[in-house]
Amino acid sequence: MNKALLILILTAWVGVLVATYIHKNFYHKNMTAKELLPVNKDRLYADVEFLTQVTPPRNAFNVASLNKSAAYIYQQFGKISDRVIYQTFKVGPQEYKNIILSVGPETGERIVVGAHYDVCGDQPGADDNASGVAGLLEIARMVHEQKPDLRYRIDFVAFALEEPPYFKTDDMGSAVHAKSLAAAGVKLRGMVCLEMIGYYSEKKNSQRYPAALKAIYPDKGNFISVVGNMGQGNLVKHLKKYMQAGSQIDVESLTAPASVPGVDFSDHLNYWRYNYPAAMITNTAFFRNPHYHLESDTIDTLDFSKMAEVVKGVYWAIVHL
Repeated sequence: MNKALLILILTAWVGVLVATYIHKNFYHKNMTAKELLPVNKDRLYADVEFLTQVTPPRNAFNVASLNKSAAYIYQQFGKISDRVIYQTFKVGPQEYKNIILSVGPETGERIVVGAHYDVCGDQPGADDNASGVAGLLEIARMVHEQKPDLRYRIDFVAFALEEPPYFKTDDMGSAVHAKSLAAAGVKLRGMVCLEMIGYYSEKKNSQRYPAALKAIYPDKGNFISVVGNMGQGNLVKHLKKYMQAGSQIDVESLTAPASVPGVDFSDHLNYWRYNYPAAMITNTAFFRNPHYHLESDTIDTLDFSKMAEVVKGVYWAIVHL
């Protein structure tokens, strides 16, 4: 082979490799999320507004209200794709529903993004957890509208029965879902749980912590946090890195034993049982929000601009996962 032909072949191969790299990575790495990703705050508001106006409140005992909320979520998912299903399960004689939207490849590894749609007691649950559900819906819409080159299937799941009296029982909707994945032998790259992402404060000492953490983290409740237990460090680091790169909100993280108060306080805990990597995105709940589980957890207490940044950051993180 003469030298000129060899140079021509090598040049052609370099061109192919460069083109392949640009095709696979330009969308995610060479554009900034700040330029690329519009987040529709009006849709976030509308989703929270609908859920908080369901009466009586959407708790485990008001099944008609849970079903009305589930139907709304199903309808919103259905605008994105026809790959949406109810995952039904029974607690005693009563039937409850998870709602699942799937996007991306049919087979292979998956990513789960989830949020619970029930409330604790008789309160509207704007932050806990209409904010998480609104974030879930908006991230799904963004995947549909931005059309990233997904290498893995993403399941967006709205869970029933996260709140008491079913919290930390096998009757949680997320427990049912996690068990079904394990039984089917599904390989999970990661589970991302959206738990209270709407309440923020710029006031000094508006953020509280378990005693051992006070000296480490900010005293203003103006950030979002990524939380995982021991063994989830890689997922937590990934989420923090890409949320920081893809949004304009401060992102803190914590990897700690589940015995630390708050670390296992949502649906992600059920995936750990099956050795699935799972982490929670949260504003730290009762360590910040004075309206936690009260009738005052209303839509007017939420910061939709900061919510939008969280949504943008989580979107950016999952399409890189």
